[in-house]
Amino acid sequence: MSERILTVEDLRVDLPVPAGTLHAVRGVSFHVDRGETLCIVGESGCGKTLTALAVMDLLPARARRTAGCLEFAGRNLLRIGEREMSDIRGAQMAMIFQDPMTSLNPAYSIGNQLQEALLRHRAVTRRQARERAVHLLERVGITAAASRLKQYPHQLSGGLRQRVMIAMALMTSPSLILADEPTTALDVTIQTQILHLLADLQRELDMGLVLITHDLGIVARVATRVVVMYAGEVVEAGPASAIFAAPAHPYTRGLIACIPVPGRTQRGEKLGTIPGMVPSLIGTRVGCHFASRCPHAADACIRANIALEDACSGHPVRCIRHCEIAGILPAHGPEAVA
Repeated sequence: MSERILTVEDLRVDLPVPAGTLHAVRGVSFHVDRGETLCIVGESGCGKTLTALAVMDLLPARARRTAGCLEFAGRNLLRIGEREMSDIRGAQMAMIFQDPMTSLNPAYSIGNQLQEALLRHRAVTRRQARERAVHLLERVGITAAASRLKQYPHQLSGGLRQRVMIAMALMTSPSLILADEPTTALDVTIQTQILHLLADLQRELDMGLVLITHDLGIVARVATRVVVMYAGEVVEAGPASAIFAAPAHPYTRGLIACIPVPGRTQRGEKLGTIPGMVPSLIGTRVGCHFASRCPHAADACIRANIALEDACSGHPVRCIRHCEIAGILPAHGPEAVA
């Protein structure tokens, strides 16, 4: 049995806004074991990034975080202070941010920023830290790595900055990495290399990986388990093979229907879409949050809150009609979207 690294139960993040309280994350629960990849999937604005920031305790100052359980490597993150959390953050748990231009400090060289975490958390010399930085820059595909250490973020392309962020997260060999769209700024070829690199390092270091993405093609290639989020809630969760073979929630089905399938989708053919927009998360809402966009919504869907419960397919789903609509869309195996 794998060692449990991270346990999140009933995580909530609330943000005060002029119109009221924005409930950005609503009762999210999941866990991560050593060596596995958990993918959190959903449209922009569904709470994926805020969930990761809440785990790292990097939320905006006015945000309020609560949880039934937030435990990392046996330590209760809800009961430790900022000093203790800073000892964990960057050393045992690291994050790859989506936008490297705003995450890297423009006033410091790449070398200084790469070596900082290792010097802060490990008993190493500056020479050892520099050698580690050069090694990881080479591992993430950056040529002339030693000379790059003297450069500043503005001197690098977006793709290079993203790879620097990935190397920075790996400097201390953490047991858990939270990666927020780590391949967004990269072309398809480099994206594949980075995914292979993360997978290799994950096996080498026996890390847990939480990968936040909207790209189900990536999910199909790397995920052990999948959490699908919509409007701040988990709407479906389970093993990746089960999610792709038998998607139970209409939102998950809609996401899969948007993917071009090699050998089936013809050139020029229109891709699937999900009409409408993510609803406002301000104030209290009753009923299924996806009801206004769901082609299968019924009166019962909007009268009461929908619980996350086991579907006919055997994994949890937040839909009261999942058994009725099962089989409406053809299943897509992971190999179909890889």
